[in-house]
Amino acid sequence: MKVIGLTGGIGSGKTTVANFFSELGVPVFIADKVAKSLYNQKEVINLIKQTFGEHLFKENKLDRQALASIVFNNSTKLNKLNKIIHPRVHYEFENWLKQQNSSYVIYEAAIIFEHNRQNFFDKIILVTAPKSTRINRVMSRDGISESQVLERICQQWPDEKKANLTDFVVINVDLEKTKARVQEIDNLLKNS
Repeated sequence: MKVIGLTGGIGSGKTTVANFFSELGVPVFIADKVAKSLYNQKEVINLIKQTFGEHLFKENKLDRQALASIVFNNSTKLNKLNKIIHPRVHYEFENWLKQQNSSYVIYEAAIIFEHNRQNFFDKIILVTAPKSTRINRVMSRDGISESQVLERICQQWPDEKKANLTDFVVINVDLEKTKARVQEIDNLLKNS
């Protein structure tokens, strides 16, 4: 079974593209969704408290925006958080993968290249959109400021750098064109 990486910068529309693959019957693993669920595990809560402080918790519930404001301005702290979360996400993926029966699966994650994970995948799909579109999407989705979105964008590789290392690019501006491109990639992956 092939493992296909699906990546793109914040606000590019990775989840939309992942959903189109899912509609085609392709099993999709959303790394960010799994990572968010890990923040409710006692072991992860304790590690975050030890690493970043108990002040991030109200009634044992993580203030995710407060944590984000700490890690997205500090690459050392972001790396510490990633060392807590990423191995657990990978473990969850390995268990999920054992339950799949398909010619290929999609692993959706924003930071494949930034963590040198590209060799883990058989092929990689990059989702792109204009920077202004991405900023507007994230501001309306997350209710954060433009400067907060730009901080997060700066933590990720630019699309041009990623595009040179990917097998397929999906320009996600027009939904019908995006859907058609996903169907085209699906056909290529199933027939290769």
